[in-house]
Amino acid sequence: MIKAKLFEELGFERRKCKKCGKYFWSLEERETCGDAPCDVYSFIGKPITKKKYSYKEMVEEFINFFKKHGHEPIKRAPVVAKRWRDDILLTIASIAVFQPWVTKGLVKPKANPLVIAQPCIRLNDIDNVGRTGRHLTCFTMGGHHAFNSEEEFKYWIDETVELCFNFFKNLGIDEKSITFIESWWEGGGNAGPCFEVLTHGVELATLVFMQYEKVGNEYKEIPLKIVDTGYGIERFVWVSTGEPTIYDALFKDIIEKLKKEAGIEEIDKEILAKITELSGLMDVKDVGDLRKLREVVAKRVGLDVEELERILEPYENLYALVDHTRAITFLLGDGVVPSNVKEGYLLRMLIRKSLRHLNKLNLNLSLFDVVELHLKELKALYPELLDMKDYMEKVLALETERYKETLKRGEGIIKRLLKKKKSLDLEDIIELYDSHGIPVDLIEEIAKVKVPDNFYTIVAERHENVREGEKKEELSLDIETKPLYYENLKEFKAKVVKIIDNFVILDRTAFYPEGGGQKADTGYLIKDNKKYRVLDVQKFGKAIAHKLESVEGLREGDEVKGVIDWDRRESLMRHHTATHIIGSACRKVLGKHVNQAGSDVDIDKARLDITHYKRLSREEIKEIERIANEIVVRNYNIEAKFMDRNEAEEKYGFSIYQGGVVPGDRIRIVKIDDIDVQACGGTHCSKTGDVGLIKILKTERVQDGVERLIYSAGLKALEKVQELEDNLLSVSETLKCQPENVVKVLDKFVNEWKELRKRVEELEKKVGELKKYELINKFEKVGDVELLVEKVEGNPKELLNLADHLALGNRLVILTNGNFVICKRGEVKLDVRELINLFGRGGGREDLAQGKSDKSVEEIKKIVKEYLKNKKE
Repeated sequence: MIKAKLFEELGFERRKCKKCGKYFWSLEERETCGDAPCDVYSFIGKPITKKKYSYKEMVEEFINFFKKHGHEPIKRAPVVAKRWRDDILLTIASIAVFQPWVTKGLVKPKANPLVIAQPCIRLNDIDNVGRTGRHLTCFTMGGHHAFNSEEEFKYWIDETVELCFNFFKNLGIDEKSITFIESWWEGGGNAGPCFEVLTHGVELATLVFMQYEKVGNEYKEIPLKIVDTGYGIERFVWVSTGEPTIYDALFKDIIEKLKKEAGIEEIDKEILAKITELSGLMDVKDVGDLRKLREVVAKRVGLDVEELERILEPYENLYALVDHTRAITFLLGDGVVPSNVKEGYLLRMLIRKSLRHLNKLNLNLSLFDVVELHLKELKALYPELLDMKDYMEKVLALETERYKETLKRGEGIIKRLLKKKKSLDLEDIIELYDSHGIPVDLIEEIAKVKVPDNFYTIVAERHENVREGEKKEELSLDIETKPLYYENLKEFKAKVVKIIDNFVILDRTAFYPEGGGQKADTGYLIKDNKKYRVLDVQKFGKAIAHKLESVEGLREGDEVKGVIDWDRRESLMRHHTATHIIGSACRKVLGKHVNQAGSDVDIDKARLDITHYKRLSREEIKEIERIANEIVVRNYNIEAKFMDRNEAEEKYGFSIYQGGVVPGDRIRIVKIDDIDVQACGGTHCSKTGDVGLIKILKTERVQDGVERLIYSAGLKALEKVQELEDNLLSVSETLKCQPENVVKVLDKFVNEWKELRKRVEELEKKVGELKKYELINKFEKVGDVELLVEKVEGNPKELLNLADHLALGNRLVILTNGNFVICKRGEVKLDVRELINLFGRGGGREDLAQGKSDKSVEEIKKIVKEYLKNKKE
């Protein structure tokens, strides 16, 4: 049991719900807890607040209320949680902004107590959106949070309940209608008791008293006692308007505009109200079939199910469209690039589902047109979204074209699969959607299958799970090595603390351990003039281990001298700084959506993987290279310093985490003038001029949505340029021309080659005609079949053309060049795929097969004649 001081002061009593058995607190005598399905929505058509609120007004009301009560407002975080944590992809709650670093007590909160209105995206109810009147994929969680430690205690259960109660009263909600249900909450690895706060059948807030970390099936106390609250901003807007659906409350102007564009007939609001009311009692995910919900509603409003579905379908598509496009606006606004993996996949799923709804509504609008309507509504609260408007338009246009291409080829893909399988199961449908992007309604139409009503939820859950990569084996060591590698020491002295196999751990080291995409330093440890070659350096916790070629003669406690291979270190520094410069140049040329998706820094070259929605053009590559070298020439200062994590995030934003998640309350910030700022633990040049020439060697598409740039810097870049120059000189010598005339001379040769090739093809065609007339006389009768088996000189294409001309009527033609064999029939009723495998190996169609055979013409002829004889019998 959990209770609050307020309950005792105002006369709240603890009761047990007669329907669900949950315990709850309320002022007035009641038998039910106030939550659906125990109670129905009683606010529809009867707003329960003192005034109607828009979304913007409710966000401001929430923030201002808690600001007046001692909470410091903080800015929202991106909707992509992957920017600062590696266990979830999307921001699913306001507390997710503070996990894991703040909740584990490793980093201080940005303010204490604080208030935030955090846009979130959850896709676990995506199939209910538009259908139930109450579900959203994109919502704003208002949170007031307090982080209590032994040294600094802010407030706990009593104050949290009182603040919540007073906020409800401030809005004009009748205090007698409020219930506090006792419950338990878990999420993001943390847990604790909670109150679910309800009124008029709808949950509006959850008050969590987080005090445990869940490890497996066990709960361990965490150093902080955290007040974690979640207020559904959109639900507060809804109860303030009394609209039949949450969509009508939030997107009224957008819906009216789209209804007019689509010519959707007005619907009786009672029907929408009943849908919403009953959806609190039934859940599509649980029921598994939307029709059951429809049957109940139809009975209540006096319509047959078919008529109800006809009326509802355009509204369901409309509601889903306005919700999904709002989520798309935030995802694109926070720089997500559509792809086939992780958050990019979830974005593409929303885009394609939205296009499906758009098409069903027959709207003469693009998806961006709808997104633009959201931008107008959101710009006052989130002006940063407007900075990404051009990017949104380009991406959505490209994704729309890709969707249209998918529709064109989708039918053929489904039909080919149906040839292999009589019917499709759920895994087949998911494969068609996942791998080929084929819409489920097209699958239903062609394959004559029923796709589950919760299909998108199933797919989203598979892709929301973050798969952990392989982790290197950790040594359990209670040793701390003092790092000296940021001091740019070429030599240093240290003491051997521990020797494990060929690994030596020192009390201090200037050797850089592999990390952040940068390779480790190499060099020597020296003891009594004996050199021990350092092959690799790795970090295990706070210990830095040096892998030696041999440890023979070394003892724990020995004093050693470390010597860094400085040429190698300088090359690594140049390439690491070049990586930051290239990334900055990419953002300038391509847009703010560009984020680092991976990197690898080596001594002769480096690579940078970036998120981008299409292949880089030659002009874009040249401009990236030009800007990168301009940054080098301008010789900007490079500043590297440790900063408080919160201060760095506040000053530079979450874009500092280009290289991935960085732990700790203090992070190392590498800043190149006003051009680039990143949290980075690597070694760098002190000025951009030290990098030298940067040469992009090539680019490639690693996966959909990710481009890879490979480049060299400094002397290594010069070597690559000289190598290219040598190749050019070699070609010019072969062509017997000056290097500057190579392109002109090559163009001339290519044109001459094309002309000669054309003449050769014409001659081959004439030769083919002659061969055809020669072979026509070589057919022999085998039963009803005219058979030709001949060896013909030529390539596969020539043999195929010849067979096409010869295999007419009742003819069977088999041509071989001694290795390749082609088998083609006219109107003969036999499967040549079966035949070709009697004298070789191959495949194809029923009337045309090709493959390989090392048998002679006579051997093939004998096998075929025997086959035809048996076929006749």
